[in-house]
Amino acid sequence: MEVTLLYFDGCPSWQLADKRLLEALALTGHPDQPVTRRQVTTPEQAEQLGFRGSPTVLVDGRDPFAEPGAPTGLACRMFRTPDGLAGAPTVEQLVAVLSEG
Repeated sequence: MEVTLLYFDGCPSWQLADKRLLEALALTGHPDQPVTRRQVTTPEQAEQLGFRGSPTVLVDGRDPFAEPGAPTGLACRMFRTPDGLAGAPTVEQLVAVLSEG
């Protein structure tokens, strides 16, 4: 499994997503799974990577939280969670996507 966290430095939610991602990896039996953290710095890079905002979690190159038609760009991203919109997916949501493979 390949796990990447794409982020825009202007959005603080990526740090919460990073913490939750590490917790979810531990809960799914992958505590030593490396996570590639990649800062997105230009609109062109965002377009090339399909970066739909910060944070973006990629599992094997796929964005499991992508919403159809969502624009790419250097912006903070919102996620639909059981408690409403949030700046990062919940640990439970991350566990679910990490367990799919």
